[in-house]
Parts: sequence; C-alpha cells; structure tokens
Amino acid sequence: MKKIYLGSDHGGFELKQKVKKYLAENFAGFSVEDLGCDSAESIDYPQFGRAVGEAVLADKGSLGIVMCGSGVGIGIAANKVRGIRCVLANTTELARLGRQHNGAQVLSMGGRTQFFDPWEEIVKTFLTTEVDQAERHERRRCQLG
Repeated sequence: MKKIYLGSDHGGFELKQKVKKYLAENFAGFSVEDLGCDSAESIDYPQFGRAVGEAVLADKGSLGIVMCGSGVGIGIAANKVRGIRCVLANTTELARLGRQHNGAQVLSMGGRTQFFDPWEEIVKTFLTTEVDQAERHERRRCQLG
C-alpha cells in the first residue's frame, strides 16, 4: 500500500484536516500518516516540512503533502532534505508538471492562499501523475541532486 505523509504548521492546519478527510474518502489504496502539527496554535513550520521530507525519503515509493500559510516556507523546509523535490502548486498544471517532469515526491500548498484550481483536483493530480522517464527529464532531475 502506498503511503502519504502529511505535515503542516498552524497556517496549514485547517487545510491539512480537509486533505486528510479527502484522502480517506477518495484514495482507499493509500495509507495516510499525519506527522503534525496537531492544532491551529502557532508553531514553527520547518520541523514539519523536514519531518515529511525525511519520512518520504526513508519510505521508498511514498509521497508527501505539506501545508503552511503560503506553502512557501514549509516547501523550502522539505526541499532542504537532500534527495527530496517538493513542488508548490496552486494549479493542477503545476502539480502535474512538478510530478511528471521534476519527479517531485512532495506537494506543498498554502492554507491562506488562492487556488486557481480546486485543491482537491491539485491533490488528485499530484497523486495520480506518473514521473516521466524520458531521458531529457531524467538527465535534468539528476542535475538537481
């Protein structure tokens, strides 16, 4: 069973709760693990971005979704984990291309930002898009480290 790790700070907590429910109702073939935070009380995002990045890296084939107010800071934290590629997406196109071309294993979204496509469609697109194995994409991914 494929695993999805979730993480957020207080700014992404409400969205994370919605994502968790959406995954439970629509992705029965996935196991979901919430790595925190556990409330809307102010807390620092780097620890949660790092925790999701490290969990995904240690669990081959798993994916992650991280959320903070903007999606930016927690995404940077996830990207600091060597070997993790995290894409910030507020459209299905960015989620698809981040996964397909860049081989992103982690999706970042902002709980206090505007989505141009419904967040449910962004999550679905990220989770169902395969990484394109074409030589040109693989060559470029290797250059990312």
